[in-house]
Amino acid sequence: MRIYLDNCCYNRPYDDQLQMRIHLDTEAKLHIQDMVKNNELELVTSYMLDYENAKNRFWHKRQAISEFMNENEAYYVSQDRNEEAIQIAEEIKKTGVKNADALHVACAILAKSNYFITTDDRLLKYRSEKVEIVTPGEFVRRVEEKKYE
Repeated sequence: MRIYLDNCCYNRPYDDQLQMRIHLDTEAKLHIQDMVKNNELELVTSYMLDYENAKNRFWHKRQAISEFMNENEAYYVSQDRNEEAIQIAEEIKKTGVKNADALHVACAILAKSNYFITTDDRLLKYRSEKVEIVTPGEFVRRVEEKKYE
């Protein structure tokens, strides 16, 4: 199963953990990371993730995220596919999704990801027939349910 974690997902463990929703998202995201490390999931990364992560003003966060992506990526959507991504993103943007978010979803679609995992409430409202958009917790719930089917 191929997954794409967006930038807000990677940064969730660095958010205020006193808020229950953030804490639960973080626990689910860390569980997903373990599944990636154990080769239970294929991680998709992209030039868009590299670009957004490079803008992180905190060096230690930027470094940790970059290392995880580089060490665990199974599929990388490179800048060479930017034109294709832009074409897909233009359709997505017509639904009100912002440009960078639309490009992330487009990269996930180009990589044939099964799931796009995000904590962005606005992005969670977007629906696609090409990739399922879910929170980290929803993703873990679905995976766990499949184990017991």
